[in-house]
Amino acid sequence: MKRISRLCVALLAFTQALSAQEGDVNQGNWFNWRGPLQNGVSLESYEGYEFNETPIWTDAIAGRGTPVIFKGRIYSWGYRGTGAEVMEVLQARDEKTGKVLWEVETQDFMSDTAYSRYTLGSPTVDPATGNIFLMNTYGEVYCFDPDGKTVWYHSLVERFGRLTFPNGRAGAVVIDGDIAIVRGVTSYWGADGPARDRFFGVDKNTGELLWSSTPGVGPPYLKDSSFSTPFLATVDGRRVFYAGTGCGNIVCVNVGDGTPLWRFQVSKGGVNASPVVYQDKVIGIHGAENMDTTETGRLYAIRFPTELDGKIGEVEEGQGGAPKLAANAEAWRYTFEQFNCSPLVHDGKVYQMDKTGLMVCVDANDGKVLWELKLANEQLFASPVYADGKLYVTTSPGELEVIDVTGAEPKVLHKVKLEGNCYGSAMICNGRVYVHTSEKLYVFEIKNTGIKWAKAPEESRPTPGAPAKLLPVPSDILIFPGVSQSIKLRTLDAAGNHVGTVDKAEWATFIPPTARVKSTMDATFEGNTISAAEGAKESAGAWKATADGLSGILRGRVAKTLPYTQNFDAFELPEEHPLDKVKFGHPPLPWIGARLKWDIREKDGNKVLAKTLDSVLFQRGLTFVGDPNLKNYTVQADVMTDGNRRIKSVVGLINQRYIIALVGNSNVLEVSSNHEHFNKNAPFPISANQWYTLKTRVDVAADGSGVVRAKAWKKGEPEPEAWTLEAEHKHAYPMGAPGVYGFSPQAQKSVFIDNLTVTPNE
Repeated sequence: MKRISRLCVALLAFTQALSAQEGDVNQGNWFNWRGPLQNGVSLESYEGYEFNETPIWTDAIAGRGTPVIFKGRIYSWGYRGTGAEVMEVLQARDEKTGKVLWEVETQDFMSDTAYSRYTLGSPTVDPATGNIFLMNTYGEVYCFDPDGKTVWYHSLVERFGRLTFPNGRAGAVVIDGDIAIVRGVTSYWGADGPARDRFFGVDKNTGELLWSSTPGVGPPYLKDSSFSTPFLATVDGRRVFYAGTGCGNIVCVNVGDGTPLWRFQVSKGGVNASPVVYQDKVIGIHGAENMDTTETGRLYAIRFPTELDGKIGEVEEGQGGAPKLAANAEAWRYTFEQFNCSPLVHDGKVYQMDKTGLMVCVDANDGKVLWELKLANEQLFASPVYADGKLYVTTSPGELEVIDVTGAEPKVLHKVKLEGNCYGSAMICNGRVYVHTSEKLYVFEIKNTGIKWAKAPEESRPTPGAPAKLLPVPSDILIFPGVSQSIKLRTLDAAGNHVGTVDKAEWATFIPPTARVKSTMDATFEGNTISAAEGAKESAGAWKATADGLSGILRGRVAKTLPYTQNFDAFELPEEHPLDKVKFGHPPLPWIGARLKWDIREKDGNKVLAKTLDSVLFQRGLTFVGDPNLKNYTVQADVMTDGNRRIKSVVGLINQRYIIALVGNSNVLEVSSNHEHFNKNAPFPISANQWYTLKTRVDVAADGSGVVRAKAWKKGEPEPEAWTLEAEHKHAYPMGAPGVYGFSPQAQKSVFIDNLTVTPNE
């Protein structure tokens, strides 16, 4: 009878959950990593509460993020395998049983992620469509339908120059209306060439780029790539989001058009934690050096402007980014060090853990500390979650703790030891608690006789005004000779809200007055269709659309089809380098991320591509030429490393997501992608200041396996018949943009490249 009674209670709770999913979308669902209120607070409360410390099921797949739930399905992101077989895995499971319904594997490529720091993020579900969005560790963004089929896809690394970092931070896509917001540190072209923390708004249904935004200033501090998740709100008649950046700012950005509205500099280092909003304040935390004191780290509250049409602050000359708020915008602060774990706000109280595992409860109005509780010896990533008067806290050493916070002092109710470490936050939905560790996915039960859901606050949506500007969609294009593309035109009001569409506009080339390179696309418009003629030049530029007194800007590139050749002889060398005192020019503008990583200069009587040494941030330089969807081609170039017997740089080519390089210090020809997981080499003696010819191709079999073939020889000598290295890969990359690669350790020694060719395989 007891078993029957427990079964009835469980069936009642699950039936209630299914019933809830048919009503308020926030009931019975948890479709983003911070939950229905964007701050880690659950709307659930329970009758007859009892937490069961024994999991109802587990699965042995590693993960460092947070699962989500929508309409009876769990979507979790984990990883499995070792070495060259490491795969990130998005899984859809039945909520009741945990059975895997479908899964999609993705594989690291060309990132510098170290120590298996994978899946530091979360999938996101769009409640309107049921589609699942994922931004993975190596810069791919996916939209999947509920059956796991790809709706659209972007490789941000190859398309927009996203940089990767050893910390592996990925984060989560944010959905607002029809806009999906993704982010990353990118180095693209033109004004977007410098490495900056950028946000991108894309059409959630098509993946078309709507806008890009650079609200911060300067590059990420010491490669501090932020994965702070944007917090959405409606302020002064427009949708906005708040987020941290790698350059130490909290920023506010217009969701509709990407306009940076304001920033507040809180630290010298990056702000990785996600902010929350309480009344008229943005609350966040960082663990780096403060700008105005000698102290490190702080929990803080910033009063945000509620009128966004007037002058908010000054844009610092030469810095760019958003207007800077005055120092008195800070309402309160508390010195507290934490880099990644985000604050939770409930009932006027802020719950926050520091890096040493200390939990504090702070009054959200004035920053006064109400209590402290030591939970662990360290805390790296996971943020607390709240439900029905209790905190559910996953700690780095691998424990789940349940803490009653209804009284004046906290009370630890449960402390469950888990296998592996906890980097992701817990998730609570329909009386179950989900935790992903570096070893397993756990599901615990909150036994109850009934679940109630509080009603979420009504979401305020702005009412559009009169049309004030045009938004070309997509706002950035990549086309090829002989190819045309239609551009749609949306109208936005002055606050960035979508109003309608325009059928026809007048188009004219546009060169921004601040542009250092005066360049235009080799293309033409007829109506709203842009075309590149056969034989169109490799080029980049912008267009201005005008209709009914409204205007908008389109950016684009023309990339050459194969065969492609570049010997740099046609480039002018108009500038003098301030340190090297040599004349130099700039590489092809359409090359992704090229301008600040490379220049063109004289070497041994020829004009060649040279790796710059101006920034340690670009000591590892990947630059892509052309189409991310290219496959089945051969890349060849003459290459040379600078240096001496003690230190030499690395020079190479990129072919279909593999880096094929001459590694000077090791005297090897190397094929790698993520260097820690796929790295094969063959001996090859390399002398500094000696030109070599490097050649490579990738052959992929029908079963998905492949062979990366590479050979090198001294320039001018006969090409050897045999390949120097043939590297087999079980999961070969089926496509990828060609490119060039240089690694200058600590930006000390350059590399040089000449006579680049990309040709179709025979």
